[in-house]
Amino acid sequence: MRSLKTLFAVLAPLALLGAAPAAWAEDAPKGGRVALTFDDLPGLTIFDNQAWVDYANTMLLRGLKRHHLPAIGFVNEGKLDEDSPDDGKPGEIVRGRQIANLRKWLDAGHSLGNHTFSHESPNDLGGQGYIADIAKGEPVTRELLAARHKQLQWFRHPYLETGFPEAVKKQIDDWLAAHGYRVAPVTIDCDDWEFAEPYEYALAHHEPAKVQRVREEYLAYTERTVAWYQRASQALFGRQIAFVILLHDTRLNADNIDELAEILKRRHLKGVSLEEAMKDPAYRIGDPYVGRDGIDWMERWSNVLHKSLPWDSWQDVPKSIEQEYDRNNPDRHAGK
Repeated sequence: MRSLKTLFAVLAPLALLGAAPAAWAEDAPKGGRVALTFDDLPGLTIFDNQAWVDYANTMLLRGLKRHHLPAIGFVNEGKLDEDSPDDGKPGEIVRGRQIANLRKWLDAGHSLGNHTFSHESPNDLGGQGYIADIAKGEPVTRELLAARHKQLQWFRHPYLETGFPEAVKKQIDDWLAAHGYRVAPVTIDCDDWEFAEPYEYALAHHEPAKVQRVREEYLAYTERTVAWYQRASQALFGRQIAFVILLHDTRLNADNIDELAEILKRRHLKGVSLEEAMKDPAYRIGDPYVGRDGIDWMERWSNVLHKSLPWDSWQDVPKSIEQEYDRNNPDRHAGK
């Protein structure tokens, strides 16, 4: 659980907390395959600015092409007409250009999935309300895929919150299965959303030193975290599985896609499609977890298999990043 991660981050040895990522990450297992998944299309941003969103998508897609990395983007169709979150006045978001960004993903050979319409939690909406939000979030994405003779089949839960209590989770799972959806799990989560907001603020306020600091902290944290999940895979399965990494469609990732690709290369991870990754036998394990917290599938499998994860080497997001995120967004639940 996320609370367990936080607990073990506090208890981690001080020497480890201060270590450079490359130093101890070298001791972690390497190898495996990884499917790149990006949430919150057509863009997670603090700015109601269409040009900003367009640029981020263009640069992100160029980077994925440059490094021959397949990907899937999970769409919140509520973002197609999103108004300014600050003053309630209509913003600069243009529906046609937002849809054009989704087309760019498909034109680049990637796929799209459903991430609900409004990015709300089943804990807040209840089972029926959450199902309605899933259905509301599919028409445009389904039409774009159908135009390319493809079907909408992938669903990603916002916040990784899959339903509580058990009856609500079953209600949601049954509806998804009946409507042809497959749940996209997460087996690497680097909390990139938490770095993205401070990065954007620094860019907008022309603070190059802060931009560079956040960027460096993000990349170091990501490499440490990827290495931790490789350790976790070894602990649970005795091998490196085909991972599914959770990222977000942000300016942060667009600007640093080359560096992210280098991290995967250093960790000996080969990019594959989500469809290919899901062929790994690990994903045949059931998901009996029922709880309010959104936890990744490594934690879920740890409970099922009754095997421990390497919590002694887990590190939480740097406090400086947490503080900067909270300064601008007191609702921590609003990220991810």
